Amino acid sequence: MSALDPRRQRAGALHLYGLLAHWEQCAQAPWIDPLLAWEEAERAKRSLDRRLRAARIGRFKPLADLDWAWPEQCERAAIDELMTLEFLQSAANVILVGPSGLGKTTIAQNIAHHAAVQGHTVLFTTAGQLLGELAALDSDSALRYRLRRYAAPELLVIDEVGYLSYSNRHADLLFELINRRHEKKSTLITTNKSFTEWSEVFPNAACVVAMIDRLVHHAEIIPIMGHSYRHKEAQERANAKNRKRKSKEPS
Repeated sequence: MSALDPRRQRAGALHLYGLLAHWEQCAQAPWIDPLLAWEEAERAKRSLDRRLRAARIGRFKPLADLDWAWPEQCERAAIDELMTLEFLQSAANVILVGPSGLGKTTIAQNIAHHAAVQGHTVLFTTAGQLLGELAALDSDSALRYRLRRYAAPELLVIDEVGYLSYSNRHADLLFELINRRHEKKSTLITTNKSFTEWSEVFPNAACVVAMIDRLVHHAEIIPIMGHSYRHKEAQERANAKNRKRKSKEPS
């Protein structure tokens, strides 16, 4: 068989060196095609499993289960466009802004999961976890290693920016990370604060303006406004329990 045989090229891509060494003897065997298909499918499955484990996305609700009519403002078409992952091709950022309980984290998790399934490297973390981990490192070499790790994924999701206040050191670390990723990799941020309020998140930090400038330079900013889903769901559960209790009362 020719060295250009596509099956032989597939075997080479799979590093099946024993098979390649005896290719002339077994190239016509009926089990070659199923073997290559099995190997490719198993490699793809294991690769996806590794990406999903590394992404640390956690459990989440599918977008199809969200009540899109509940928020007072949420551009569904913009979310659908993000799910195409075109923003990754231009290393653009995404900022989801709005009050707590409106599905920002769920949307971010769905985008992150879809990106991992499509073969992209992804890492999902909260602002508290990220900055707490970086600030706790007590050596320059360890810090450089962690910054490289957070700078590496094609998509980095930083959830819950704005729920806690941080020191100047935390702000400097986040700025360093954003700066490393700027125009190279996409970063998705969820926040309950407008950018004018980020000075409350990082009080007295000199780098806040520069950090925001880099984040929004190539960014899709999507506001989501309304009342909390969680409050709505809790009220619905309470109402259901009340109806159940009343149905058991003697008439």
